[in-house]
Amino acid sequence: MAKTKVEDFYQQAISSEADIIYLGETVCGKRRLLKPADWIAIGRELAANGKQVVLSTMALLEAPSELKVINTLIDNGEFAVEANDFSAVHLAHQNKVPFVAGPALNLYNAQSLELLVKLGMTRWCMPVELSRDWLTKALRQAETLNIRDQFEVEVFSYGHLPLAYSARCFTARAKDLPKDNCQTCCSEYPQGIPVSSQENQTLFNLNGIQTQSGYCYDLRDDLSSMEGLVDVIRISPQSMESLSVLEDFRTGNRLISSNNSCNGYWRSIAGMSLDT
Repeated sequence: MAKTKVEDFYQQAISSEADIIYLGETVCGKRRLLKPADWIAIGRELAANGKQVVLSTMALLEAPSELKVINTLIDNGEFAVEANDFSAVHLAHQNKVPFVAGPALNLYNAQSLELLVKLGMTRWCMPVELSRDWLTKALRQAETLNIRDQFEVEVFSYGHLPLAYSARCFTARAKDLPKDNCQTCCSEYPQGIPVSSQENQTLFNLNGIQTQSGYCYDLRDDLSSMEGLVDVIRISPQSMESLSVLEDFRTGNRLISSNNSCNGYWRSIAGMSLDT
C-alpha cells in the first residue's frame, strides 16, 4: 500500500464513526511507510477532530532500530501508546506513559492484569482466542483483586485475527525471496495471501511475519452479549471500505451469514465456526 493511500485512509477516518483510532506499524519494520513524526502529525489532526489517538508499537522486535522507534513513539508527549511487546510495557512504565495492553501480550488472568495495571495499563485488549466465558471469569477475578475499575476492556471484534508472529517472513518465502532481501513483497498483497487446506478451506492468511485467520472474525451479532463486560470493540480494517462496518456496529445491523466469517472463539466453540 502506498503512503498516499495510508494517508487517504486516515483522512476518511476523521469523518468515520470511530471514537478511538490506533496508528502505526505493528507487524514489520521494513514496510513502515510513515515515520514516527508522520504518525504523530496524523494523530494531531485526528485528535483535533475529536478522536482518541493511540500510537501502536511492534509485536515482534528484530532490530535495535525498531526499539528506537518504540522509544520515539512512547516519548511523543501527547498520546497514549499500545504495547504489543513487553519491551514497550517496560519503556512506557519507565517514562510514566499510560498504555493499552495489545492483544499480542499474553495476558490471560487477573493476576497478570494486576501487574500491568501497576505498570500503567489503562485498557486491556484481550487475546483474540479468548471467549466471553473466559473474559467473565477473568473480570470476576479482577473484582476480587479490587482492580476491575482501574482498566477498560477491549475486544477484537472484526477483521482477520492476528494469530501468531514469527521471525520468518512467510510472504517472502512464498515469493522465493530471502527475508533480508524481501523487496517488501508483502506490499503486493495488501489483504495478505490466503492459504487453503487440501479440502479447499481457507485456513490462514499470510501477512508477512504475521499469520492471520483465514476467515474474517465478525462479532456484529454478539454485541448484546458484551454488555456489562466490554468497553471498547476493535475493528481491524480490511480495506478502505471497512470503515462502513463501523456503522453496522453502531446501528446493530446483523451479520448476513457468510462462508468467509467466523465468531467461534467468542462463543467457546471452534474458532473457524460461525454460530448465528
